[in-house]
Amino acid sequence: MGDIIMPAVVSIVGKSSTGKTTFLEKLLRELSGRGYKIATIKHSHHSLDFHDPQKDSYRHSQAGAVATMVSSTTSLQIIKPVPQELKIEELVRNYGEDFDLILTEGFSRGDAPKIEIHRKEAGPLLEVATNIIAVVTDEVLETSVPQFGLEDVKAVADLIEVKYIKSNRERLSFFINGKKLELKQLPAEILPQLLAALKSELPTADIHSLEVYYKK
Repeated sequence: MGDIIMPAVVSIVGKSSTGKTTFLEKLLRELSGRGYKIATIKHSHHSLDFHDPQKDSYRHSQAGAVATMVSSTTSLQIIKPVPQELKIEELVRNYGEDFDLILTEGFSRGDAPKIEIHRKEAGPLLEVATNIIAVVTDEVLETSVPQFGLEDVKAVADLIEVKYIKSNRERLSFFINGKKLELKQLPAEILPQLLAALKSELPTADIHSLEVYYKK
């Protein structure tokens, strides 16, 4: 077993009106077309709340609910308060593990690897962004990271596929108190032994996933 990691996360960042959403949509179609399960997280400066009187969630809130979930036969939506804005790692934990990649739009100050979308008329590159792995641009820039044109979606998808998806297909994530536990190596024999022990006790033929939850 290799590094203990979550689903791969790549952030699409850039200044306003540079085309982040448009490029993310193209990237989504390309990677999904290759058979990968992709999820997205959009950073918003607006609050998400219960303040629409036309919604049942508003009535639930007025009756005392501090969180609500709307569930249908095909999807679900959760609204719950948080004490402060969550980091990407904490957001991914809420998403679950059943994805090959999570693309985020925004989060230029986060720690995740980033692809910056740049246009000449927008001026210099972002100053606050760190861990830039590539720039998608309409002009040649003086930068040490790979540069791609605004239509080079397949080339960017190739980079992500090799560096963050294929290398991350086998993974095991641990969280304590909602925070990722940074373990570098896990003995390969531990998980098979645990699954074998469970299989001997549980009436099921195969165990494909396991979630351990502890609360005190």
